[in-house]
Amino acid sequence: MVGLIGKKVGMTQVFDETGNMLPVTIVQVEANVVVNERKADRDGYNAVILGAFEMKEKNVKKPYAGQFREGIKPRKVCVEIRDFEKKYEIGSELSVDLFEGIEYVDVKGISKGKGFQGVVKRHGFAGGRKTHGSKFHRTPGSTGQSAWPSRVFKGSRMAGRMGGENVTVQNLKLVKIDAEKNILLIKGSVPGPRNRVVLVYKSKKKGNAKSK
Repeated sequence: MVGLIGKKVGMTQVFDETGNMLPVTIVQVEANVVVNERKADRDGYNAVILGAFEMKEKNVKKPYAGQFREGIKPRKVCVEIRDFEKKYEIGSELSVDLFEGIEYVDVKGISKGKGFQGVVKRHGFAGGRKTHGSKFHRTPGSTGQSAWPSRVFKGSRMAGRMGGENVTVQNLKLVKIDAEKNILLIKGSVPGPRNRVVLVYKSKKKGNAKSK
């Protein structure tokens, strides 16, 4: 597994070799520092812990700072990635060059919060007729049973809080890697609003062999 911590900047458009316009999301990747590691003989599995976005010293609590080794500044975001494929050392920095040769990625983030929404927007209900006097336009309809005991089954699709959940968008094409600006251009939409932290991984399902 290969992954980095980044920040969603926004969307733009680029042109490929054939002149087709592609909508892409810009992900800014600041220096990812290898904070610590997990080993199978000690922890039961192999993993690397990456940290990003430096913290001010006044904002660092002693219990939180305890997980960082001497000489490594505390980071706001720490992520554990299992079975890391690339070579690394504790304290080393990783950049977008890590994705060289990778064509498809998975992006994980927190989706935009949309507040309390009805069944039409939240679940795609068709609603009732729009004619005058129908009195049934966007209401969910009956939720219980006519027989005894009348109750509502768990998991019924109803109105409620929408968005603000962990979402992983898979198999997005990595259009370009800009090592000078430390950005990734990913085709399509990425979960979350602007300036939200996202995690970019090597795609688990789709092949990543670059065609020559």
